[in-house]
Amino acid sequence: MSSATTKVAVPGNRLDRRKARTRQALIDAAVRLIAEGRGERASIQEITEAADIGFGSFYNHFAGKEDLFEAASEETLERWAQLIDAACTGIDDPAEVFATSLRISGRLAWTHPEIARFITGVGLDLLDAPRGLAPRALRDIRAGQSAGRFTITDAEIALSAAAGGLLGLLRLQERDPERVTETSVDELTEACLRLLGVPATQARRLSRVRLPDPRW
Repeated sequence: MSSATTKVAVPGNRLDRRKARTRQALIDAAVRLIAEGRGERASIQEITEAADIGFGSFYNHFAGKEDLFEAASEETLERWAQLIDAACTGIDDPAEVFATSLRISGRLAWTHPEIARFITGVGLDLLDAPRGLAPRALRDIRAGQSAGRFTITDAEIALSAAAGGLLGLLRLQERDPERVTETSVDELTEACLRLLGVPATQARRLSRVRLPDPRW
């Protein structure tokens, strides 16, 4: 999963560099296990074996498995959210920002399949993450409310609905890849925009404009 891992700044000191590599190896292993659906079942021994490090090194970096998985989730989701932010640079309309973010995320199964599997592995827990996709989406929904683009009154309910739709689509794509297409993603986006209060004609247009190309 080299394309999906979160890279950290490499310290100058040799010992610090080694510690940073070990920590990153543990996070990469956790990301793989979550993406494979084995996160909850994996023991610390299995994690360290997947990371190819000694068992005793684990506790030099994390207090326990939950601590590691939380860090792996936050860093991966934050990395993806930063790329979406970059893709939306220059877009002034909050409704278009929301649509662009959702359409890019819905295409993860084709553009970044490892991240799609990771997100479905995390599930609705991503709504509780203090960094990453959920806080960005909530920010965009509230911006749309403030600008009068969205009429829905409760931003968190809107976020839950959009997140559920995205997760459901990604899970369906995993189970039945031929059934879910890019058109499916755009139709989901159109439906979410209408739920937020965007008029039907605008929702259809915004869900079909040319997308930027986010890259790792």
